[in-house]
Amino acid sequence: MPFLKKLVAIGCTICLTSGAAMAAKCGNTSAGFEAWKTDFARQAQKAGVGKRGLQALAATRYSSTTISADRNQKSFRYSLSKFMQIRGSATIEAQGRKRLAKSPKFYQSLEKRYGVPAGVLLAIHGMETGFGGFMGDTPVVSAITTLAYDCRRSDFFKPHAIGALKLVDQGTISSNTLGAKHGELGHTQFLPGNAYKYGVDASGDGRVDLYNLADAMATTANFLRKKGWKPGKGYQEGQPNFRVIKEWNAATVYQQAIAIMAAKIDG
Repeated sequence: MPFLKKLVAIGCTICLTSGAAMAAKCGNTSAGFEAWKTDFARQAQKAGVGKRGLQALAATRYSSTTISADRNQKSFRYSLSKFMQIRGSATIEAQGRKRLAKSPKFYQSLEKRYGVPAGVLLAIHGMETGFGGFMGDTPVVSAITTLAYDCRRSDFFKPHAIGALKLVDQGTISSNTLGAKHGELGHTQFLPGNAYKYGVDASGDGRVDLYNLADAMATTANFLRKKGWKPGKGYQEGQPNFRVIKEWNAATVYQQAIAIMAAKIDG
């Protein structure tokens, strides 16, 4: 009997080892991308991704430009003053004030609903895309899928890749939708998983479109509120809402710059 139990145990070990071997591994080059996609498609399907999303996944290509950008984020290592200079903080502040003066009721309505001041939303909008001036030139689904495959931060990006595929299912984006190098979408550069989870149809056309300004601003405000924004509280370093800005971007200089610019926009 002990001998039989040993055989069963060995058999189970072989089965588990074979199953692990079948799972495609992450990679740091394009070599294993197609095999990994096949495995990821099974994961996506289990997560609720439908036919259109799976077709978009099958059509993705390894994005070398995304990997290059991910390895070369030098600006976040600059001093605060240099970071703000390079990012054009003075221009963002001036344009932010003009935009607020042009559409005060719009931003007041967002603050009334979500508690997030106009300055914060406008600072993020200016920082991310120059107020919509450039929203990216990289196919979103390919970019985010490449990052989910890449070993550097695979676990972080996998949920966002699933989110992107679900957005395709919804008709919110397609395989051809362009965004930033890391797969971010729209006016304020939302990662797809966050766009899927926090998206708001502020324009009332029945769909969430982050390339639509109203939807993008409302979605940004909704994200910050859901992450713990406290209406009426401060957002400078040491104040309650500064930690919520950290939820938007993990780089300290980015957080500090947003808080400073936002205060100047809000006046």
